Amino acid sequence: MAKTARKSLEPNHKRAPGPRPGPVPASVAADAAAGDDTEITALALPPVPPTPAMEAYFAKCEEKLGFVPNVLKAYGFAMPKLEAFVAMYNDLMLAPSGLSKLEREMIAVAVSSHNRCYYCLVAHGAAVRQLSGDPVLGELMAMNYRAARLSERHRAMLDFAVRLTAEPWTIEEDDRARLRRASFSDGDIWDISAVAAFFNMSNRVASATDMRPNKVYHAQAR
Repeated sequence: MAKTARKSLEPNHKRAPGPRPGPVPASVAADAAAGDDTEITALALPPVPPTPAMEAYFAKCEEKLGFVPNVLKAYGFAMPKLEAFVAMYNDLMLAPSGLSKLEREMIAVAVSSHNRCYYCLVAHGAAVRQLSGDPVLGELMAMNYRAARLSERHRAMLDFAVRLTAEPWTIEEDDRARLRRASFSDGDIWDISAVAAFFNMSNRVASATDMRPNKVYHAQAR
């Protein structure tokens, strides 16, 4: 597994400057899409050897997912940055919380939709489809969560997360009170805020570097 983990850390290839090419014929569209797995960012940042902890983490990704997410490869040029990113992600998205894993992924997609983040919409849209067993819900989260027939709890949660994304200075006690009325504890409000903040950061880094998602996400849980 160690060999597989190292092999997965491919160098990022810097694209040549200039305009992007126009539409490609359907016959070669699949090949063009495959570039998402080889040109992971637009920055020329060669990977460094993974630490033992990250090597084990890559092996776990290969075992559980069948691949290493490209975001991890993108951070692979600096192990301290990668380890900090992984630790924060695991704490916010996987650790015990009053929010379910699906609710956290719904926040990720609603925030990423507002920010139009290609990487996170593709990767976390797939997670919503998988966790909910509802491909339509995944599409609604990516396109316009307000069109979904959500519970009062989920509508309040996503309204708060997106408002925090778009107009953070407007958040007041009334907004927190609405979450409490929707059965969220103060600890849950912290977690909603932290997940929304994390994906605002991730969206901006992904957009700034033209980070590309693994193409396997596109077909998952359809």
